[in-house]
Amino acid sequence: MASEQSIQQHIRLACSKGLTRLFRNNVGRLPDPRTGRWVEFGVGGKGAGDLLGWRTVTITPEMVGQQVAVFTSIEVKTATGRLRPEQQQWLDAVQAAGGIAGVARSVEDAEALLT
Repeated sequence: MASEQSIQQHIRLACSKGLTRLFRNNVGRLPDPRTGRWVEFGVGGKGAGDLLGWRTVTITPEMVGQQVAVFTSIEVKTATGRLRPEQQQWLDAVQAAGGIAGVARSVEDAEALLT
C-alpha cells in the first residue's frame, strides 16, 4: 500500500496544472529555540487540509469572461486512513463557504473533486 506522503505527492503533481494549483500545507508547532515559546505554522491550523490551493472557474452570462479562484482543500488519506473530527470540520467549513473540499485516496479521487 502506498504511503499517505506518496499519494499526496502524486496528487499534487498530477492536479497542479491547468486551472488548478495545489500546495503542501504543513501544519504543526515547534518550540522557538531562543524563547522556548511554541510557534504554530501552516494555513488553517489543526485539521486543515494536506493540500491547499485554488481552482480557477469562469463566471457565466452576466460576468462573461471574468474568472475567480475557488479555494480548494484536499485531505489525503491512504485506503484505510480515517478523518479526525477536526479534519471533517475543516472540510465542512470550506464547503459551506463555497470552496472545493474533500478526501482523496488517489489521483483519480482528487481529479473527481476538482471537476
